[in-house]
Amino acid sequence: MRASHVLSAMAGAGIAVAADRALRSPPGQFARMSGSTLASMSAAAWITDFLNAAYYAKDRAHRDLDDLRLAFTILTTYWHRNGSRQLGAADVVRFHRALGTARLRGTGGRTGTLDTASLLDGGAQLLGDWFPDAVRDRDRRGWGIAFPSVADKAAHDPEVRLAQAMVGPLTPPRAPVDEQVWHTYPPVEMPDAAVTAQAVLAVEQWPDYASELGRFTPLRRGGLAEQTFEIEVVGFPSPRTPVFTRGYVTITTLVTADDAAARDAWVDDVRRGFAARPTEASPIPEGAQVHAGFDLTCHERHFMGNARNRLVLYTLDDRTYLRAAGTWDPMERHLAGLYYRVGRHSQHAFWGMGTPQESMLHQIAAQAGATTVDP
Repeated sequence: MRASHVLSAMAGAGIAVAADRALRSPPGQFARMSGSTLASMSAAAWITDFLNAAYYAKDRAHRDLDDLRLAFTILTTYWHRNGSRQLGAADVVRFHRALGTARLRGTGGRTGTLDTASLLDGGAQLLGDWFPDAVRDRDRRGWGIAFPSVADKAAHDPEVRLAQAMVGPLTPPRAPVDEQVWHTYPPVEMPDAAVTAQAVLAVEQWPDYASELGRFTPLRRGGLAEQTFEIEVVGFPSPRTPVFTRGYVTITTLVTADDAAARDAWVDDVRRGFAARPTEASPIPEGAQVHAGFDLTCHERHFMGNARNRLVLYTLDDRTYLRAAGTWDPMERHLAGLYYRVGRHSQHAFWGMGTPQESMLHQIAAQAGATTVDP
């Protein structure tokens, strides 16, 4: 073997070792969470471009969240129908054949964008003539996938995606309580409690509640209790340049009116925590009738670090609300920098402080048939 080949091999080994060390560092571990479980890094550019065409690159007047959810469903269904393998660079060829002409015509209002009809036509070319009807049918839609039949949906195992995910150990807040950050988001008005509870408990429908800032996809069999979600979150470092990353959370506590003692203990615990922070409003006001509440605990490599979020469904003065409250440790430097540049707005807006298009809670209300109002 030539000496140059030996040196090249040694140099390559050195680069590999350095890369491995970088990926094992805290910033590297976070960087590995960019994009989606469904796609390799080689597909990131064209998938972002596709989602831009469906939503983010459009003028505000032409944006429709249903188009964004439709684009996500096309991607997820294509992944499912192609052996649940990660999408790669080569898959762009089939997407271009199905949707490229419509993009050149600018059906979404400007060159390079897609309207609803073009997305449905492209989905039919990619997946089959059954797709346009199936994607409109709640009974054939779940986990962000459209299925040819109700039987196909019933046979689906969501843990196929879990097996490909990077779900590490749970990482709840660990810092001393007085050093933790506790924050309450505004309540979002819902339809009546029973309708809202039904929407929240239908975990396979959570991707339907996606906002322009992110979506939750359940990864386990069963219902809401002990469910694990993959969260795909969008940040905007500049206009029309979404940055996609992901994290994982698990429902570690679920309380309902069926077990009043457990519910009341959970409510008391939340209220005590916020009582020690007079600058933060309790997410559960006095006099509220709590119907359900649950903790979403983060897993390792989550973009919030060691954290837990809570959602509570309650009625007050004959009006029903869903409200979020978060608790997290002081962030490490690599997380704090990204959080304050692009994450803080997205997090606050996603949980109800922004526009309805940005907030998953508003989308739950909308999907359940409610008209939300400012609290």
